[in-house]
Amino acid sequence: MDFTFTEEQHAAVEAAKAVFSDVAPDAVPSPALTPGAVSDDYDRPLWARLAAADLLGLLLDPAHGGAGLDAIALCLVLRESARVLARVPLLETTAVAVTLQRDAPAETAAALLPRVARGELVLTAATHGSTGHDPAPLAVTAHQDATGWTLDGHTGAVPWAHRADLIAVPAHTPDGRTVLALLPRTHQGLTLADQYGTHGELLAELHLDGVRLDPADVIDTDGAWERLRDLLATGTCALALGLGEQVLTMTSQYTGKREQFGHPVATFQAVAVQAADRYIDLRAMEATLWQAAWRLTTDAGGPLPAGGDIAVAKIWASEGVRRVVQTAQHLHGGFGADTDYPLHRYHAWAKHLELALGPAAAHEEELGDLLAAHPLA
Repeated sequence: MDFTFTEEQHAAVEAAKAVFSDVAPDAVPSPALTPGAVSDDYDRPLWARLAAADLLGLLLDPAHGGAGLDAIALCLVLRESARVLARVPLLETTAVAVTLQRDAPAETAAALLPRVARGELVLTAATHGSTGHDPAPLAVTAHQDATGWTLDGHTGAVPWAHRADLIAVPAHTPDGRTVLALLPRTHQGLTLADQYGTHGELLAELHLDGVRLDPADVIDTDGAWERLRDLLATGTCALALGLGEQVLTMTSQYTGKREQFGHPVATFQAVAVQAADRYIDLRAMEATLWQAAWRLTTDAGGPLPAGGDIAVAKIWASEGVRRVVQTAQHLHGGFGADTDYPLHRYHAWAKHLELALGPAAAHEEELGDLLAAHPLA
């Protein structure tokens, strides 16, 4: 079998490298410690360059102005964005756009998706607690009547919500289904409260009080929310991989220059062994990521549903990226804790990615449930 990337996927990577080539990681302290230190807006000039490079419609059909590529191409681009900690809602916008293309009414998709590809619309999704130990993971309820839907409840830690044009919110119905509501940020009955993530970025807590939506604004397709969550989780693994690879590169460069007893510390066995262990972590993260992304792009079956491969990828991403940044902090010594040095921001982002869409323990439980439901021969 040929496991190499396609020509189109390579082209997407080259375009991403060109766009991100002059982006410098944000190295300022967390706004939780220094209010206003990080802008509450995304990087709009970078967003415009992504649109000009046709990277915002990467997974959209050509009819909507997209490139018609797959989840593997998206993960390749996300990997490059994470190397520079790009402050853009690329994963969230792309994942929700794919959901609209696949599950929304045709007229809704035709009205919104070309604007997404041109960079005119920012989309995001409420995913907090969707996978994890929260006893009430979806605290938003949806009731349907003859004229539309009514939503009530709350959900938190929604990325980019303060700047998004539409927020996809999963909600429970009385009969146990999960629907996706497409909420404009300024919709009547919706209020946003400020939150900050472990990476210091502005998030939002959503409060819905009698929010009314037309039937066309609620996606009631079976499995739509699960497919959106799977793509978001897989994209998060790609971000963790790109971040981890950049951190290991920074660590290699630093230990190659830092001398003790007249020799670079990289030549010491204890340092080399730790770096080698983290390299192995990254290769495992990469292998499991491409397996998960491949399962999202193919209908080929397997001993477990695609969710099993995604759970394995997220377990490795969460545990691996944590070990990589912890080792980097240790090998950098005092520089690793200096908030004026970029490694500080990479560590903060790594903690956010470790917990996003559920920590490793939550996905281990999910994988255990899948194995129990689909015993392997």
